[in-house]
Amino acid sequence: MILTIIFIGFLFPQKFQMPVKGATSKDYNPDSFWYYPWGKSVTHKGVDIFAPEGTQLYPTTGGIVIYSGKIELGGNVILVLGPKWRLHYYAHLQENKARTFSFISKNNLIGTVGSSGNAVGKPPHLHYAVITIIPYFWKIDNSKQGWKKMFYLNPIEFLKSID
Repeated sequence: MILTIIFIGFLFPQKFQMPVKGATSKDYNPDSFWYYPWGKSVTHKGVDIFAPEGTQLYPTTGGIVIYSGKIELGGNVILVLGPKWRLHYYAHLQENKARTFSFISKNNLIGTVGSSGNAVGKPPHLHYAVITIIPYFWKIDNSKQGWKKMFYLNPIEFLKSID
């Protein structure tokens, strides 16, 4: 397992793909990352990609599924350890199709778009966030919860890099 994690961190390519099948940049707000105020989480630490309920989800990049299950705010969630030891968080899923501790590639169906957790009653969407376990101290700012910015990368920048 340790060798696999080292392999993912150093050698696994980090070429991103859109996680929501058929979605484009028109399906998310390009200014939604680190938006304040944002409900119980105070600051929006990811991007919401809107699609019809049941739309297929694929990982933005390959990796190891660290967790696939339910949590209060995120509802049905999947957490993937990907290249550069970054965590990719997929929340509000209608259905999880990934298994904890399984290896996934960009071709694996991991779930479907939904409105679980604190998204119940809202339009179906995927909440996607990229979290680094190596803090980026230079990203700290004076915004609300600005110290947390050293752990969150703007996923919109990664989505914009998709060919």
